[in-house]
Amino acid sequence: MKNVDKYARGYFMPPQTSLNWTKKEYITEAPTWCSVDLRDGNQALIVPMTLEEKLEYFHMLVEIGFKEIEVGFPAASETEFAFLRTLIEQNLIPDDVTIQVLTQSREHIIRKTFESLRGAKQAVVHLYNSTSVAQREQVFRKSKQQIIDIAVSGAQLLKQCAEETEGNFKFQYSPESFTGTEIEFALEICNRVLDEWQPGADSPVIINLPATVSMSMPHVYASQIEYMSEHLKYREHVILSLHPHNDRGTGVADAELGVLAGGQRVEGTLFGNGERTGNVDIVTLALNLYSHGIDPQLQLDNIPSIIKVYEKLTKMKVTERHPYGGELVFTAFSGSHQDAIAKGMKWREEQPGQTWSVPYLLIDPKDIGREYEGDIIRINSQSGKGGIGYILQQSYGLDLPQQMRESFGYAVKHVSDRQNKELQPKEIHDIFMQEYVNIDEPVALVRYRTTKQDDFETVVTIRVDGQEQECSGTGNGRLDAINSALQAHLDLTYGDLIYKQHALEVGSKSQAISYIGITGTDGMVHWGCGIDVDIMTSSVKALVSAVNRLQRESV
Repeated sequence: MKNVDKYARGYFMPPQTSLNWTKKEYITEAPTWCSVDLRDGNQALIVPMTLEEKLEYFHMLVEIGFKEIEVGFPAASETEFAFLRTLIEQNLIPDDVTIQVLTQSREHIIRKTFESLRGAKQAVVHLYNSTSVAQREQVFRKSKQQIIDIAVSGAQLLKQCAEETEGNFKFQYSPESFTGTEIEFALEICNRVLDEWQPGADSPVIINLPATVSMSMPHVYASQIEYMSEHLKYREHVILSLHPHNDRGTGVADAELGVLAGGQRVEGTLFGNGERTGNVDIVTLALNLYSHGIDPQLQLDNIPSIIKVYEKLTKMKVTERHPYGGELVFTAFSGSHQDAIAKGMKWREEQPGQTWSVPYLLIDPKDIGREYEGDIIRINSQSGKGGIGYILQQSYGLDLPQQMRESFGYAVKHVSDRQNKELQPKEIHDIFMQEYVNIDEPVALVRYRTTKQDDFETVVTIRVDGQEQECSGTGNGRLDAINSALQAHLDLTYGDLIYKQHALEVGSKSQAISYIGITGTDGMVHWGCGIDVDIMTSSVKALVSAVNRLQRESV
């Protein structure tokens, strides 16, 4: 590509090796989650949420289980201010939920922020100012000391306003654009703020280290976090928080490695909504933990309902391939994938109590409110016999013999290919019923009767071309006798009867279904199926259906 020489790495590695996080295999417990949907996510919407919409969204976040929720930038607009006052005055904040508000390190904004917080039972006041090289040189044109002075003066004013304002307040500081800031300088400014606030066991302080712009590979961010964690003053009384953005598509990786490196808290949004490419996706992070057997401490067992509210209020779309939440993320169209999933699900039925290990499915879709039917296996021209058989079994209780699944699979794929579309379970069932079940052309079963002497003897009445005809035969069983009668009367030659039957467990339980395959002189197996309240009659209907398909397919 052109102009590649104009780009350079704008981040800073720690001055000493900080790689202890690489020795950890996985995250052992969930971090504290702070949703910033109502501030960071809301400001990224083309049309920000109304007061009523923000209230509905807040209630959803509470139901999901968030204990810390950043509700806005109350000094930024009247809607933001009114929303916070509504939450406080109408007592809408549960006792175990802490709200958070954002403020720049500017006197009039800080004072307006505390005015909005009057009477808050518990709130985090989040102070920030920009510290990166680019911001210092290009936007503020200030020295490092001047940037430190901005942070320190803001920290001092927060303490003063907290003492003057009714409410219970905790402090948070962010060196905005931390990832573009020299690590030693980021450490210095955070420690200067901590000196002002003097955190203790009863008054911990949050230091938030945002990847305001993601600039490096995830391991660099983790090393930066580890260095800060090891060198911050008052560390036992500091809650180290992460706020990754997703500019490089690595927000989730940044957060996970950052937690390994000492991060105790993560700020993010549902499905990653936010400025530019968005914030880190808390749903993905939480369910990644869940997939490792770690309780994420969030209630995400009905993702479809969360998505419905999210899309309604934000006017944003959760895409089909979005991790966990996307419509197609658990769906297999490929034949080999479908076959492996179907066999994996059957293995689980045979081996109850095993940990989840179904091929191609990271977690059980049902655990987050997704259904097997129509979600896991969907059928198009790329699908295989295993998936098609699985659909019929799960949706309609039809357990086709393995050999029959291949024959039916080709029939379904032919229809999907010809129509160039995905087939729904009902359409697949319709194809099966039309092509295989109770086929009565050119031969229709009218009645049959059997008697037992040394062998079974039968008389079968059939209708051929509108004319009733009788045929008789003998065999070592009723079906064998009927089969002999049909072959002799119709002058057909076939053999190797493949037979299977079972009760129909979906729909009417009083019916039985039989599957019969017969091998013609061409070596092909021709399948038929019969359904009837009488199991023997269902077998006879299956045989007649197979005979009819043999005659059709041999033409």
